[in-house]
Amino acid sequence: MRRDDTNPRDPEALALSALGWTLGEEARAQRLLALTGLDPPALRERLGEPGLLASVLAFLEAHEPDLLAAADALDVSPAELVEARRRLEA
Repeated sequence: MRRDDTNPRDPEALALSALGWTLGEEARAQRLLALTGLDPPALRERLGEPGLLASVLAFLEAHEPDLLAAADALDVSPAELVEARRRLEA
């Protein structure tokens, strides 16, 4: 069931949740690391950076099945994930 309120979630919190979801599957996590060039220590080090968080959401956007699955798992719409990325990049 989707959230019904019109107030978007905090983009950083949403991106961190999306990162957790992304890292929950080994193949997806490895793909994220390979595409970003990060290793686990660097990822942990940069967790609070809006640019990194936006990159995680852009990673999901680039593969629609992941975007849809993440949105479903996080109980948000795919558009809300896209908007969170835009807000983080602003």
